Amino acid sequence: MTEGSDQALHLLEQWLERMRAVRGVSEKTIEAYRRDVSGFLGFHGIHLGGPAGKTALAAVTISDMRAWMASERNRGLSARSLARSLSAVKSFYRWLGEEFGIEAASITATRAPKLKQRLPRPVDATAAKALIERVELQNQTPWIAARDVAVVTLLYGCGLRISEALSLTRGDHPLPEVLRIKGKGDKTRIVPVLPAARAAVADYIKHCPYKPPPDGPLFLGLRGGALNPRQIQKTMEQSRLQLGLPATATPHALRHSFATHLLEAGGDLRSIQELLGHASLSTTQAYTAVNQARLMEVYDKSHPRSKDPKTE
Repeated sequence: MTEGSDQALHLLEQWLERMRAVRGVSEKTIEAYRRDVSGFLGFHGIHLGGPAGKTALAAVTISDMRAWMASERNRGLSARSLARSLSAVKSFYRWLGEEFGIEAASITATRAPKLKQRLPRPVDATAAKALIERVELQNQTPWIAARDVAVVTLLYGCGLRISEALSLTRGDHPLPEVLRIKGKGDKTRIVPVLPAARAAVADYIKHCPYKPPPDGPLFLGLRGGALNPRQIQKTMEQSRLQLGLPATATPHALRHSFATHLLEAGGDLRSIQELLGHASLSTTQAYTAVNQARLMEVYDKSHPRSKDPKTE
C-alpha cells in the first residue's frame, strides 16, 4: 500500500474517531460512513492514477465528482444510497477543512441526485387490529404467540421501530406508563405506553418459560436467546397474506400507522415528531401527504360529481 493511501485511510479513521467521540455517532452509522468514504477514496485513487493523499484530496474537481457518482450509479447504487454516500463525503471534507485547511469547493458544490419522495405506507386502523389478532394464530406454542402479539402491539401502540422494541430488557418489565427509548443516533425520547401494550407484555411474561437477568433481552427466541427480528417479519408476512393485505403491511408499517392515526385524530406534527424520534420535522411532514392522499381518495369515491360527471 502506498504512502498516500495510508495517509488517506489514516485521515478517514481520524475523522471517524472524531464523529464517535465528539458527535456521539452510533457504531452502525460509523460503519456506514467508513464504507461510503473508503469507497470514494478508493475510486479516486484509481481515477486520479495515484494515491489519495491530502494534496490529491484538495485537488478533486467537479468532473472527478461526476465521474465518481456515475461510477456508483453504473454499479447499481440507488439514488438514495448515492445521496447518503455524498453526504458522508461532504461531512468528511468539512472536517478536513476544519483540521487541515483543505478547501474543496467542488465537493460542497456537488448536488445529490433528485429523490422521489417515498411516502409512508401505513395500514388502516381496522387492518392493524386484524393483523395483531392474526399474529396470535401463527404459532401454536402459547408463549411464542403471546410474545409476537406483545411485539406488534408495541410497534403499533407506541410507534417503535422493531429494533427499539427488541432492545428492551427484562428490567423494563413491568412496563411503566412511559418508556425511555434510545433510537437512531443514540437519541433518547419519551414514549407513552398504552394499557393494551402493557397488558400484552405482561401476558407474554406470564407464559414465557425463561427467566433472563434484568439486563437480558425482554423478548426471547425459541431457545431462550435474543429474539431475531426476522421472526417477527415472517410472522407478519404470514398474517398479511392470510388477510389479503399488500406486501407493504410490514412491522415498520405499524409504526407508520401509529403516526398516521395520531395525525387523523388531531395530533400535532411537533408532538408526533417527538414520539417517533425524527431528527427533522420534514420527515414527520410526510404523514400529512399520506393524510391528504387518503382524503382525496375518499373525496373521489364519495363526492356526487365523481359519480355523475353530468351533474351541474
